[in-house]
Amino acid sequence: MKTTIAFFHAFLLTASLASAEDGSLNAGLIERLRSGYEMDAGDRARFNAVTNASIETLSLNRALVSGQDGHFSHRINTKGVTDQKSSGRCWMFAGLNVMRPKVIADRKLADFAFSTAYLQFWDKMEKANLYLEYLIELRDADFLDRDWESVNEWTLSDGGWWNYVTGLIEKYGVVPEDVMPETHSSENTSTMNEVLERLVRAEASRMLAAYRNGATPANLRAAKEDTLARVYRFLCLNLGEPPAEFEWRYEAKPKKDAKEEAEGTEEEGDEADVENKDLQAWSTFTPKSFYEEFVAVPLRDYVCLYNDPKQAFGKHYRFERTTNMAGTDDMHFVNIESNAMRAIAAASIVAGEPVWFASNVSVDQSKEHGLMADRLFDYDTLFGIDTKMSKADRTRFLAGASNHAMVFMGVDLRDGAPQKWLVENSWGSKVGNDGVWTMLNDWFDENVYTIIVNRAHVPADILTTFDQPAKPLPAWYPGAAGIPGN
Repeated sequence: MKTTIAFFHAFLLTASLASAEDGSLNAGLIERLRSGYEMDAGDRARFNAVTNASIETLSLNRALVSGQDGHFSHRINTKGVTDQKSSGRCWMFAGLNVMRPKVIADRKLADFAFSTAYLQFWDKMEKANLYLEYLIELRDADFLDRDWESVNEWTLSDGGWWNYVTGLIEKYGVVPEDVMPETHSSENTSTMNEVLERLVRAEASRMLAAYRNGATPANLRAAKEDTLARVYRFLCLNLGEPPAEFEWRYEAKPKKDAKEEAEGTEEEGDEADVENKDLQAWSTFTPKSFYEEFVAVPLRDYVCLYNDPKQAFGKHYRFERTTNMAGTDDMHFVNIESNAMRAIAAASIVAGEPVWFASNVSVDQSKEHGLMADRLFDYDTLFGIDTKMSKADRTRFLAGASNHAMVFMGVDLRDGAPQKWLVENSWGSKVGNDGVWTMLNDWFDENVYTIIVNRAHVPADILTTFDQPAKPLPAWYPGAAGIPGN
């Protein structure tokens, strides 16, 4: 009997070791894990805490939260905070928010907002057209081809890049929000997107069936036009029909002089403002003429700078299939180090120009406190673990990429060096500090991936790098697909 038991244990040990070599989570390994852990007093306290309160609440680094004074040496004036609601249009809101302060200042407006529903309409139309063009291009591709996968996964989504904004504005212009206001579908895009994708994919499947039966690319483009007519109707029902021409007027609010500011009460000042508002006459615009008259920001003067330590710095790159419009350029950039990126962003703000940027907001940012700081949530101390990874490794392991676009509206300089950043978001005024965040330099370095700035603020050696042929990075490169739009 003893011999049989000994043989059985020897068999189990041999089986366990053999099984361990194949990488499976076998019984022997599980037993070693069990016997190797005993909950001590510290872990008992952690267990009691974590099972009774949220991990974020327990790990919040109070030293970082309490150390912020909310002051910035340079701050660009704007009015109000925009709200993308339940949509993925952050890149679009951020693009328009870069231009909004100029309109408010130039026209002395109490507030102003562009219509994102207007650009959203044309973004969806262009993406539908682009998707069908990709279909024609890839008509012989296997459905497991990675290009085919990327096209079908991302083309019709809400997401985008800065070049999506500029392409749309250059082609379609802009309109004020009250000319084409938000709708339920514009603010809550999930169902609209799902139905639109069903429509376009169903049409695409019929186009491919026709191709297999002998249809030529010219035949497919004729079918595409019929599909786009149905897409246009669908978007009109959800978003309204975009105006080709519109009438608009505005009220300018004169600035009080120093004497009025000193003598008038807040109530008296408000009454004076009502009496002295300058109501402009009705004018007729096209969306493009409105942009040219009221905004006139030279979009072609802006360049994209990126920080990806996984790729060589000082080189020109291009993400493939990163456009929302057929016939336009992909998103391309010069890869630079983070300290250079900070210096350029600060120079832009000091010059009074907001900075569009894209980052990973999934980590170390608090909607409650309006703060972005590296290790804001100290999970490592709470759990006694080590989760630190380099930015390059986070790219390699698909653990870090841009997922939200916002705008730098201020910077706090000390001896000419940026210390922290004022961030305008598009999540409304009920989160953060009335809709804005404070970002610390360490968060910038770890989580900001791209900025868009006027070339006037970019050193010459970086600008000349754009003259190099851009090295292509595939559409499935981490982060290449664009800002999904949190």
